[in-house]
Amino acid sequence: MKFIHSGDWQIGMRAVHAGDAAKAVRAARLTTVEQICQLASNEAVDFLLLAGDTFESNAVDRELVERVAALLGGTGCPVYVLPGNHDPIQPGCVWEHRAWRSAGNVTILSNASPVNVAGGVLLPCPLRTRRSQEDPTAWIAPTAKSDVIRLVAAHGNAGEIMAEDGGFPIQLDTPARTGADYVALGHWHSTLLLGGRMAYSGTPETTRFGETDSGNVLVVSIAAPGTQPEIRKERTGQLRWRQVGTGETITAPGRLAEIARALAQAPEQDKTLVEVVLSGLLFECDQDELARIEKACARYLHARIDRRGLRPAPEDHGWIDHLPSGSARIAADRLKTTAAGKGLEAEIATQALLELYAFAQEVRL
Repeated sequence: MKFIHSGDWQIGMRAVHAGDAAKAVRAARLTTVEQICQLASNEAVDFLLLAGDTFESNAVDRELVERVAALLGGTGCPVYVLPGNHDPIQPGCVWEHRAWRSAGNVTILSNASPVNVAGGVLLPCPLRTRRSQEDPTAWIAPTAKSDVIRLVAAHGNAGEIMAEDGGFPIQLDTPARTGADYVALGHWHSTLLLGGRMAYSGTPETTRFGETDSGNVLVVSIAAPGTQPEIRKERTGQLRWRQVGTGETITAPGRLAEIARALAQAPEQDKTLVEVVLSGLLFECDQDELARIEKACARYLHARIDRRGLRPAPEDHGWIDHLPSGSARIAADRLKTTAAGKGLEAEIATQALLELYAFAQEVRL
C-alpha cells in the first residue's frame, strides 16, 4: 500500500495577515493542490488521504468548492477526504455541495465506520463540531492484530505537547490501541512524526509566520500488516514565510548590518514573506542600516518590520547611576571595571554590560 497523507489545506483562508500579498497567498494554495494531484500521479499512489480542514470553513465561496472538487476529481486515483474542525459535517456544509457527486473518485469520510481501500481498511474519524473534548478515535474498538493493513484518519491534538490548543484529544497510544499500522493526523500545520506509526503531515502550503516545518506532504508506504511504515516527506509549498530577529536582543554593533546583508542576499524574494523583528540596542554606527533593511525588504512579496523594541545604545556609563541600589548596580560597576581592561575577559564584560543595559531599558518601559 502506498498513499499520500495530507491535510489542513485551509482553502478559502482570507490571509489578511499577509497584507497586500493576501491574494498571492490564496492563489498559492490552489497551485499547491494542483501540485499534490500531480505528485499523486508521479508517485503512482493507491490513493490520496486528506486528514481534515480541506477548507477554511463551511462558509467559503462555493466556486472554490467546485474548483477543489474538480481538481481532486481529476487526480486519477481514489481520494478520501476527512471533515475537520474547520469544515465539520453540519447542515449546509461544503460536503453537501453537488460538485462532489461529479467527482466519482472522491469519498467524503462523513461516517465513523470502516472503509475498504486498496490493500486494507481505513478507519475515519470525521468531526461534526468546531470544538469538543472527546477523542475522535474513541469509536474504534481495541484490536491486537489484524490480517489487513489498518489506517486511522483523525483530526485533533495528539499527546500532552498539544494540550495547550485543547479540543479533540488523541492519545499517543492510538496506534497500539486500535491496531493501526498508521494514524494519519490533521490539525497541526507543521510536519511531525509521533513514533513510527502516527504523524501530522502539516499543511502543504504555509499559512502564517512561525510554522516551523510546514509546506509538506507525506508519502507513506506499508508493505504488509504489522510492518513499519516508510514515511517520506515531500516539499510542496510554493511560498516561504521567513522570520528574522524573532527572540533576539541586539547587544553588539554590526548586527543590523548582518541582517541587512542576509535579507538582500536571500533567494526567491518574490516568493517570500518576511517578518523582521528588531529589538535591543541601536548603535550610532548602525543608524543607516535601518534604511538598508527597509530597502531589502521592499523586494519581497510581503514584508513586516517591527522596530519598536530598539533603544539607543548608551553613549557612556552614566546610565549605571540610574540603576536602583543593590545587586544590579554592584554588578554593573564590576563589569565596567573589567570592561576597561584588555583581552577576552574585557570583551565578555563589555558584552554583558550592554546586555544589562538593554534589560534595564526594557524594565523601565
